[in-house]
Amino acid sequence: MTDMKIAILDDYFDTIRTLPCFDKLAEHDVTIFNDHLQDLSPLAARLAPFEALVLIRERTEIRAPLIERLPALRLISQRSSYPHIDIDACTEHGVVVCSDLHIGTPSYAAAELTWALVLAAARQIPAQTASLRAGTWQAGVGSSLHGKTLGIFGYGRIGRVVAGYGRAFGMDVLAWGSDGSRARAESDGHAFAPDKESFFALSDVLSLHLRLVPATRGIVGAADLAAMKPTALLVNTSRAGLIEPGALIAALRAARPGLAAVDVFEQEPLRDPDDPLLTLESVTATPHIGYVTREEWDLQFSDIFDQVNAYAAGTPINVVNPVAS
Repeated sequence: MTDMKIAILDDYFDTIRTLPCFDKLAEHDVTIFNDHLQDLSPLAARLAPFEALVLIRERTEIRAPLIERLPALRLISQRSSYPHIDIDACTEHGVVVCSDLHIGTPSYAAAELTWALVLAAARQIPAQTASLRAGTWQAGVGSSLHGKTLGIFGYGRIGRVVAGYGRAFGMDVLAWGSDGSRARAESDGHAFAPDKESFFALSDVLSLHLRLVPATRGIVGAADLAAMKPTALLVNTSRAGLIEPGALIAALRAARPGLAAVDVFEQEPLRDPDDPLLTLESVTATPHIGYVTREEWDLQFSDIFDQVNAYAAGTPINVVNPVAS
């Protein structure tokens, strides 16, 4: 196996070197960057010496203007979908992209975070905690989940786990999505909505679990949100781009739905405390931490590092653009 000069980007808390799987890169020359850099010229200067990039999900965009300035780059290794990578530009410049899409493997960390947001929003946990710490005791009255309808938009590997959590809390699960979603939901004994409007209108908690691809971008529009109950909660731990730009803010201001819980944003990292999603009291928000647990990272980066080693050994795996190899 040939050793490679590797850059790992956006490891904010210097976590990767502490994972058990990091030993898989022992034979390589690895540099870990703990800050986020997206400006083209300084990013190109930083990455110019490296043959391989290891990405932490979608934290850094890898587009054609950057790839053109990285003549040493031969490999990009990551996990999951890759809307942040210009695959055509990689292919044109001979850069192999390897990404395990783990289609049959649920992300339990993402499902757990989804349910944490559901509970936090329904029981007003952030506001109640803030009230207690301010010395004013209780802040209001929350809502129960038992007996209510949990809508799952996209009944796949994560949606299915979240549906199981809902069932354990005594909720009725209602699914919507592709024909595959219908088949999987019905095989698990869940109802499938007769149409999209009914799905949004009937759900007390509606959780999005779709990949962001051209066909799903903006798949949730203003009319969909307007059909929701004023007492309903919309949860998005998937991708912000699934919702039509500006539609969620407008819907929340119109109180349909009355609540939202989000882990994803159009611009990430989001560092503007005045962003509407952070200032509306009806929103519970977290900074894209659905996949950020030590256990999930060790699982993901074990795959990513296996891809690096397979490429270095001349037998690349999970190749997105075979023409480049």
